[in-house]
Amino acid sequence: MIPKTPKPAFWKFIKSSAKILFVVESACFAASYAVYYRMNTNREFRHYIHENFPFALNYFYKVGEFLGDSKQREIDSAIWAAEQKKQE
Repeated sequence: MIPKTPKPAFWKFIKSSAKILFVVESACFAASYAVYYRMNTNREFRHYIHENFPFALNYFYKVGEFLGDSKQREIDSAIWAAEQKKQE
C-alpha cells in the first residue's frame, strides 16, 4: 500500500483563498445587481443617488444609453425640475 503524503500547506492556502474569493465576488455581484435593479425601478432612489453619488447615476444612464435607446436621463431631469418648481 502506498503511504499517503500530506499536501503542502501552500495548496491548502490557494484552495481556501479561491473559495473565499468566489464567495466575495458572488456577494459583490448580487449587491451590485440589487442596486442596479433598484435604480432601474425606483425614481426616488435615482434622485437620492443623484444628490449623493452623481457619478454613479451618470454611469447608470450611460449603460442604459449604450444598451438601448434610453431617454431616462431626460425624463428624470424633466420630472425633478417640475417637482422643484412646485416646491418653490
